[in-house]
Amino acid sequence: MTAIVAPDADLDTRSAHRFSGIGDLLRLYLRLDRVRITVWTLALAFTVYVTVESLIAAYPDEAARQARAALLENPAAVLMTGPAYGADNYTLGAMTANELSLTLIVAVAIMNILLVVRHTRAEEEAGRLELLRALPVGPFAPPAAALLAVAVADSIVGAGVTLALLAGGLPVTGSVLFGVATAVTGLLFGAVAAVTAQFSEHSRTASGTALAVLAVAFLVRGFGDILEPTGSWVSWLSPIAWAQQTRLYVDERWWPLLLSVVAIGALLVFAVALSRRRDIGAGLRAPKPGPAEASASLLTPPGPAWRLLRGTFVAWTAALALLGLAMGTLADSIQDMVDSVPDIGEFLGGDTQSLTASFGATMLLFLVVGIAAFAVSAVMRIHADEDAGRIGLVIVTGTPRTRSFLWIVAVIVAQVVVASVVTGAATGLGMSIATGEADWIIRMCGAALAYAPAVLFVFSVSLALVGLVPRLANLAWVLVVYAVFVAWFGELLNLSQWLRDLSPFSHIPLVPYESASVAPMLILGAATVVLVAAAVVGFRRRDVTV
Repeated sequence: MTAIVAPDADLDTRSAHRFSGIGDLLRLYLRLDRVRITVWTLALAFTVYVTVESLIAAYPDEAARQARAALLENPAAVLMTGPAYGADNYTLGAMTANELSLTLIVAVAIMNILLVVRHTRAEEEAGRLELLRALPVGPFAPPAAALLAVAVADSIVGAGVTLALLAGGLPVTGSVLFGVATAVTGLLFGAVAAVTAQFSEHSRTASGTALAVLAVAFLVRGFGDILEPTGSWVSWLSPIAWAQQTRLYVDERWWPLLLSVVAIGALLVFAVALSRRRDIGAGLRAPKPGPAEASASLLTPPGPAWRLLRGTFVAWTAALALLGLAMGTLADSIQDMVDSVPDIGEFLGGDTQSLTASFGATMLLFLVVGIAAFAVSAVMRIHADEDAGRIGLVIVTGTPRTRSFLWIVAVIVAQVVVASVVTGAATGLGMSIATGEADWIIRMCGAALAYAPAVLFVFSVSLALVGLVPRLANLAWVLVVYAVFVAWFGELLNLSQWLRDLSPFSHIPLVPYESASVAPMLILGAATVVLVAAAVVGFRRRDVTV
């Protein structure tokens, strides 16, 4: 007798087979990410709570909040915060949303991008996904489990943000909407990463492309809001704007988040369609075959390190230079602000020229922290190559270990200096275009180089960790994140001076607004030399993977 299987039952069986094992994989991914999710949640919730309490202390009454609201008309403030809703009646909730929403959205978006790439393209690149697929696991189970794990992480982070806002005494509805908007927008950029993971064979390219999309969304939203303080049609081209257009603690609109939900669904369908057009481990964009013979530059001592870091260096430098140019062009808004609010110069303590210099110095501080992030990422890239055995293969050819390590140091230091000059020049060029004063190019170049000792100190910390305790190398990112935190929230939260001093960038004056000081540069330089020497000694004495 032959059994007849109903078509619907057969379809259900095939669908179940495609997702078989998803529950076990979800538990595995959550277990692997439990520390990361905990750290992200606690860090963001703590930031939210402390910010709310600091805003309450700094602006205790309506008059103080309205004075703060007057500054939101500045295009630079709009670019770095968002549309100024509720400025006519600037409540604590509206102030919190305007000051904090952009930072939270970008941070959670970065978390999503890193987690999605970690569990998709990075698994393929390492060959672990192919081993996993050899088990009774459905073809759609690994990516689906990865996205579910990220969705769980977003839910936890969103809940943490909501609880922190409620602990600060803010209204329930707006706090819940704040948490949901943060989580949904983060998941949207996780879906973007799921798409970019289909194009390249390398996880760094996938995450870098997704982060570039985030940067474009940031700039589009910023310039759209500059065109119209409450958001123009350009703003609506950015997913970040959809979250901010919920008008937290003012109108509290939920419907803009439907755009994010639709976009998430469309991106995931697109990612699935792309994944079915390629093999496991491969990307849709085939890698170009290398030349038959190595170039002359590749055979020089710094050649391999330069070749390895070339793409990362160009991408970081170009991104920071373009961001600096865009920020620099907003310098003329200082004059507009002084003209529209004549008392603002006396309130802030300076004339138009000094306020412009202060604006440029503040923007430059954020950019040079980005250069420090590049330096750390370069060290991590070299460390990854060591783990893969490629550095060891160079050493076993007879190349002295110390010389190889020092050439890597020299290449990264040179790239840091070039990135500083280019970023400073681009920022100065934008300021020159805005103000008509060409000397800003030279001044901002010099200011960027003044931060080089602080940047190189961060680089040397990461290098020392790789040389001495490579298993703790990723701790170097803690210093970068803390430097961003101090630069962004130090004044707002009125941090104690000793807490600010833990960031190496706090020891460099805000040039060109303030005069450069030689003493802290020399101290940071000496500390850098000591840490590099320790890294060299540690690298010489420990084992290297071959």
